[in-house]
Amino acid sequence: MEGSSESKMQLLLQHIRTFPDFPKQGIMFRDICPILKDPTALTAVIDLFEEHVVKKNWKVDLIVGLDARGFLFGPLLAQRLGVGFVMVRKKGKLPGATVSVAYDLEYGKAEAEIQEDAVKPGQKVLLIDDLLATGGTLFAACELMKKQHADIQGCLVVIELLELKGIERLKPYNVFSLVQY
Repeated sequence: MEGSSESKMQLLLQHIRTFPDFPKQGIMFRDICPILKDPTALTAVIDLFEEHVVKKNWKVDLIVGLDARGFLFGPLLAQRLGVGFVMVRKKGKLPGATVSVAYDLEYGKAEAEIQEDAVKPGQKVLLIDDLLATGGTLFAACELMKKQHADIQGCLVVIELLELKGIERLKPYNVFSLVQY
């Protein structure tokens, strides 16, 4: 996509809708559906992620997408970078032998898993998702990568909710967000 990084960011910002009090009172829901509906906006997101990876000079073997919205952006970035894509899913969604990690949610617990043979020891990975809130899911995915002995280059998200301080939970990982609220 032609255009400056600044114009791509403006396009991205124009395609994020805010829904107050969803799914409950006091929550400002940031909706990325308009990005997915507009091929130019979606291309801008992938361009911005690719620019960041190139700027950081990261050498990547795999993009690791988090269930479920990391599956929307991850394969596009992987294709652009000429690397593979693997999925981190909720427990019980992947066939074959898996490795899992339990983690805390705001109101309970969950488990994330990956197929046992998805990542080889030493492979350089980038994790990707749509949103960084409290950091629980992304942290669990990083823990899975550690179990697989992967080399985590960084984490990419479209939106970061600053007041929830999820980035604190992800130290010492390099986290890059396109938009912060």
